[in-house]
Amino acid sequence: MSIAAQEHLIRPARNVYGSLRLPGDKSISHRYAMLAAFAEGESHFTNFSTGADCASTLACMQALGAKVNRTADATEITGVAGRVTPADQPLDCGNSGSTMRMISGLLAAQPGRFTLIGDESLSRRPMERIRKPLQAMGARLTLTDGHAPLTIEGAPLTAIDFTPPVASAQVKTCLLLAGLQCEGTTTVREAVRTRDHSELALRAFGANLTRSIGSVSIAGPQSLHAIDAAVPGDISSAAFFMCAAALFPESNLVFDHLGLNPTRAGLLDVLTALGAHIAVLNLEERNAELVGTVRVSAPPEGLRSTAITGALAAQLIDELPVLAAIGPYTSGGIRIRDARELRVKESDRIALAVKNLRAMGAEVEEFDDGLDVPGGQSLHGATIDSGGDHRIAMAFAVAALRAQGDTLIRGAESAAISFPEFFDLLDLIADR
Repeated sequence: MSIAAQEHLIRPARNVYGSLRLPGDKSISHRYAMLAAFAEGESHFTNFSTGADCASTLACMQALGAKVNRTADATEITGVAGRVTPADQPLDCGNSGSTMRMISGLLAAQPGRFTLIGDESLSRRPMERIRKPLQAMGARLTLTDGHAPLTIEGAPLTAIDFTPPVASAQVKTCLLLAGLQCEGTTTVREAVRTRDHSELALRAFGANLTRSIGSVSIAGPQSLHAIDAAVPGDISSAAFFMCAAALFPESNLVFDHLGLNPTRAGLLDVLTALGAHIAVLNLEERNAELVGTVRVSAPPEGLRSTAITGALAAQLIDELPVLAAIGPYTSGGIRIRDARELRVKESDRIALAVKNLRAMGAEVEEFDDGLDVPGGQSLHGATIDSGGDHRIAMAFAVAALRAQGDTLIRGAESAAISFPEFFDLLDLIADR
């Protein structure tokens, strides 16, 4: 039930069940949009992400000379064959850090001057992490106190061997897109493996890459060629519904055509460790991405406890807010560490998770790089401050399903950034 444009009321549920086919994976959609716009020929995509972030990427690439045609059934992109047209106006990345960081790699090797801007939230997010390696390659980047607006003076680049100080798939992608266009071999090394959608997408578009344990290398220059692809359902979006299903002993929720990339599927391991029943039914490979059908149900005895640290915390960075939000309903609690990156997302997600758990009556302990959420607690309805952060809004909508009394989500419209259908689908599967 919508109260106003900014708020959404969540009533408790008795159970969760049904079947869902989710909008296209946001991470894959970003990459397909950039690569298709940069490639030669016309690419065709079905199930492209409906989120505002991916629309920002499409708009930026269109402003750089690509042709984009979106209908209800498909997204068609005609590429610029490796040479963009500098835009007359700044490129507006909206709320999307993925757009700003990754597109910078494409533009760094292009002749011309490019300015990238974003909304208030994006303008607070750290961009120094891409400036240093791109400047080492020969581009010139200007920031404002380490943040957007970001100006790029493109130039011929030199290959680099670089180890990002913070594990980041966006930084890795940025450097691979720059390396695609320069002479020599660019190598990105990772102590913690991050999602590999960029490597898989680059190969699908015809690029050659070399992967080893702990690194990925691309030799340039290379050209890309258009593809046709169906974007798998977004597992980060599925995470909210999976966690909802895990809360109700009689639940049964099925996801069709869901992306199951191993660098993204750590959530299934965490839910299994908590005691949820996970079944992967049909598994196949499409454009190098694994896609399948997944069934989730809750254990009759309730969820156990788990700790999420180290490489797993980096892999699950987007799913950590909803896991924290269901922590009180487990028997032994959820412990999260090594997740300092949550502090510099669209909001300080650690602080907001703690604030909203306490608003719902939970005990929780905050740490610089995570939080401890004890189990065996009951939550009551409350007014939730999303901080304009889509993942906080959606995470606490899930927690509200098991709370005593109604919960009001403030800033609920932020869900449209990644998942505009979220509240409608939540109502669809919640038995009240």
